[in-house]
Amino acid sequence: MTTLAFALAATIKHDGHGGIADLLSTQEEAAAWLIEHDQLIAQVLGADLGRFVLPNRAETLPNLREDLVRIRGAVRALFARAVAPGEPSTADAARLMSLQDALRMVNRAADRLGTTHLEWADEPVKRWAYRTEDPIELLVGAVGRSAIDFLVSPDRARLRACPAARCVKYFLQDDPRQTWCSPACGNRERVNRHYRKRTSG
Repeated sequence: MTTLAFALAATIKHDGHGGIADLLSTQEEAAAWLIEHDQLIAQVLGADLGRFVLPNRAETLPNLREDLVRIRGAVRALFARAVAPGEPSTADAARLMSLQDALRMVNRAADRLGTTHLEWADEPVKRWAYRTEDPIELLVGAVGRSAIDFLVSPDRARLRACPAARCVKYFLQDDPRQTWCSPACGNRERVNRHYRKRTSG
């Protein structure tokens, strides 16, 4: 299962050379990410507003990258707090914003999506009233709402931080024996352990 917030959190990863790769390092990459995840955006905003957030050239949206990176920081800080058994990635821990700042940012973002209103023409109907028409604010709001929905869902209990050295990925544990985010991380850690045993003995 992938949610919009989870997909955004995954745009930070290990680069394979001991560093961190940011998949949103340019405005063009942010625009490509936005277009690639249009279905997840539509799940939160609805198909009509999802299309509104995605103009023909998403890379022309001002501040797209900066706003995505900011809300990603809040989501990752909340994921770090929520992971079981409670240990964030050591490669990531020093860069996380405070819990209070992350909560404030996610809640403010989600607030941009508005609330339900009652309308009454022939019959009473409930309609979602958005508080903004700015496409970036809608996108950031959708990430905030997605993060809130994920963190209060049963899936939160399956959230893990990969313990592999330098890995900064979060993943949903599908099996109780699953320790790593991917077989590659598991293999790398087994090789590291074997090397440490050989050099310490």
